[in-house]
Amino acid sequence: MKEKHFGLVGSNISYSFSKGYFEEKFNKENLNGYTYENFDIQDIAEFRSISEKNLNGLNVTIPYKETVIPFLDKLSRTATEIGAVNTIKFTKKGKLKGYNTDYYGFKNSLQPLLRPEHKKALILGTGGASKGVAYALLQLGIEYVFVSRNATTNILDYSTLSEDIFRNHQIVINCTPLGTSPDIDLCPDIPYHHFTSGHIAYDLIYNPSKTLFLQKAEQHGAIIKNGLDMLVLQAEKAWEIWNK
Repeated sequence: MKEKHFGLVGSNISYSFSKGYFEEKFNKENLNGYTYENFDIQDIAEFRSISEKNLNGLNVTIPYKETVIPFLDKLSRTATEIGAVNTIKFTKKGKLKGYNTDYYGFKNSLQPLLRPEHKKALILGTGGASKGVAYALLQLGIEYVFVSRNATTNILDYSTLSEDIFRNHQIVINCTPLGTSPDIDLCPDIPYHHFTSGHIAYDLIYNPSKTLFLQKAEQHGAIIKNGLDMLVLQAEKAWEIWNK
């Protein structure tokens, strides 16, 4: 069997389940000679040396989903529209093509939770992951607004999140890294007491399985969801891209 080599590019990624997920997949499917390596880099400039390795595909995580784009030869249509990449394929011609499978994983993990009243969403954070989430919400016909520490014309400030805003936005999605292991005592600074049983609180973080963000939302009756199903769905989509 031909060897194939994959990996994950990010910063401080010891928490990531991706390596374990794919190594377990290789074992289950008897894919001998398949490897998956973590490339933990502190500056995106280090990506150039990774791109010169004998690889078949890469996943990309925080904080490089946007800054990796200039290092790629081309993007899929969807990745271009989203403006962020989390999957890279090394083509037979030696080119690097960027894709976004985050939106697919998020969309298909959120959809089973939706009810007719879930019409608008708050997206906490404005990084690369939030762009895939926004794209998925558009596909689902859900309006959204970004929330950040720095408000602009189209972005709310955390301090402005009132009861009325929560009432009108029934889905709240944490796209920030706050609460990721080992920093499990952190969470976005939002008024959790405005959550109700009519809300969905979704955290892209999957380690720990129940972040402080999810714990606080659940205390007020919200339906909660972590990012594990999203991880699996986007990983399988990446696997499909690498092998087609």
